[in-house]
Order: sequence, then C-alpha cells, then structure tokens
Amino acid sequence: MGNVVPASAPQTLYVTIRRDELRQLREEREQLKKKVAHLAMMLQHAQLASRGTALHA
Repeated sequence: MGNVVPASAPQTLYVTIRRDELRQLREEREQLKKKVAHLAMMLQHAQLASRGTALHA
C-alpha cells in the first residue's frame, strides 16, 4: 500500500467570462439539451419497436 496523504482544503477557482461567451455557451447548452431529448425519444421509439417485433416473432 502507498502512503496515506491528508486531504488538502478545497480551493476556489475564479474565472472571468465575457457576456458574449456566456450567451454562446448558454445557446450551445440549449442546443445540446434539445439534441439529447431528441436522441432519447428516438431510442425509446426504437426500443418499443424492437419489443413489438419480438412479440410478433
């Protein structure tokens, strides 16, 4: 076993971001959330369709 090292105190990191960068990040986040919702819906439809074909086989 390795040596036990005491945990250091958490540190806070401060960053600066411009308003236009923040707006762009928010827009990208919304687009990704919509894409994830769409893909989840497609997956659910595919799973339901595969169950339907399995029942008729």
